[in-house]
Amino acid sequence: MTRGEEVRKLLSMGPEELVEKAKGKLIVLDTLDELHEHFARTIADEIKGNNEKGKATKLILPVGPVGQYPILAEIINQERISLKNCYFFYMDEYCDDSGKAIPPSHPLSFRGEMEHLFFSKIDSELNIPEEQLIFPSHENLHLLKGKIEEAGGIDTCYGGIGVHGHVAFNEPEPNIRYTDPRLVYLNQYTITINAIRSEVGGDLVNFPRKAVTLGMNQICGARRVRLYCRNDIVDIDWANLVLRLAVLGTPGDDYPVTYLTEHPDYVVVTIKNTAEKPKIILSLPY
Repeated sequence: MTRGEEVRKLLSMGPEELVEKAKGKLIVLDTLDELHEHFARTIADEIKGNNEKGKATKLILPVGPVGQYPILAEIINQERISLKNCYFFYMDEYCDDSGKAIPPSHPLSFRGEMEHLFFSKIDSELNIPEEQLIFPSHENLHLLKGKIEEAGGIDTCYGGIGVHGHVAFNEPEPNIRYTDPRLVYLNQYTITINAIRSEVGGDLVNFPRKAVTLGMNQICGARRVRLYCRNDIVDIDWANLVLRLAVLGTPGDDYPVTYLTEHPDYVVVTIKNTAEKPKIILSLPY
């Protein structure tokens, strides 16, 4: 079966068939608010459970989705969940044309967004130590693989899924499954949809073309992987295909998320409108 044939088959599946064929790898919630609540609660419970056992919590985290972070900060403060024994490795960061990570003051900075949405909202006595909060940059890129290994590996990788199946900024490329932290060039699909969703007025000209990212080796090497995939603030059904490929797709370099279908502890969480069939399913010949 070609990828085109597989795509048409997957897009013809409704939510009930998707859930049945996913065999426990897909959770479908009603609304985006419920997805954010689920995301926040899942992270909070993991940290809380490890704290009770006296264990460190080592996570890979995304900046996208982000709606879970204000909710998570509120849970942490209300339930007095300490982040002192946490290690957070964020997935990626945009770079300028020279390959340097953009500063936190930049409006597109992932680190800056996390400070605004999350870390600044957490009571100081509960917050994560600065040295245990790691964002990829041009300065530490060569150290990230070793830092994860020194921490004892990742407990859970949380993330989203890009329009072309990227996890972190692992864009389609040959042998993508075996990549480590590196500087990448963003493809035109990613630049276009991110320019639409980032409140920059669709500015494709000045949107970042480069980024630093963790590799698929780090994503797939986590003991658990939990991805949150949804159509969101823009009224377009952009995620319906990548959701299906993420849980049922044949592994391949053209959609990197498909490699996670082989992971032993992998779940994707979505919402009803993303699990629905699209209005139009394209077929060949035209």
